[in-house]
Amino acid sequence: MARILIIEADRQLAKYAASFLGVQGHDVVCCANPQTAISVTDASQPDLIVLNLSLAFRSGVEFLYELRSYPEWQGIPVIVTSRLDPAEQSAYSQAFSQLNVSNYVPKENLSLSELSYVAGQLLQPASR
Repeated sequence: MARILIIEADRQLAKYAASFLGVQGHDVVCCANPQTAISVTDASQPDLIVLNLSLAFRSGVEFLYELRSYPEWQGIPVIVTSRLDPAEQSAYSQAFSQLNVSNYVPKENLSLSELSYVAGQLLQPASR
C-alpha cells in the first residue's frame, strides 16, 4: 500500500501505531529524532508523515520547515498529532497552512482507528 513515516517521541505509541498501520498493509518506519527522520525521508520517500510536534532536540515545526525546504518533499501529506491548547492551536494555524500540513488531530482525540481513517483519506489518491 503506502510508505508511512511516524515521527513520535513516545516509542510505545509509535510502536502501536506502526503495528496497527502495518496490519493494514502499509510499510511503516518510526523515528523519535527529527534529524534522523530527515535521513529516513531521503532514503524511503514516504507517501505520508505522521508528526508529533513535541520532539527531543528540535520541534516538529522545525522539522516541517526543513522538510518543506526540499522541493521534492513539498507534496508529502503530513498529519500533525500533538496536545495543543486552543491558544497554541491558534498560534500554529498559520504555520500549519504555510507548511502544507494536511491534517491536525489532537492527541487527546487520537485513536488508532482515527489515525488510520485520516491516513486513508490522505493516501486514497496515492494508493498503489
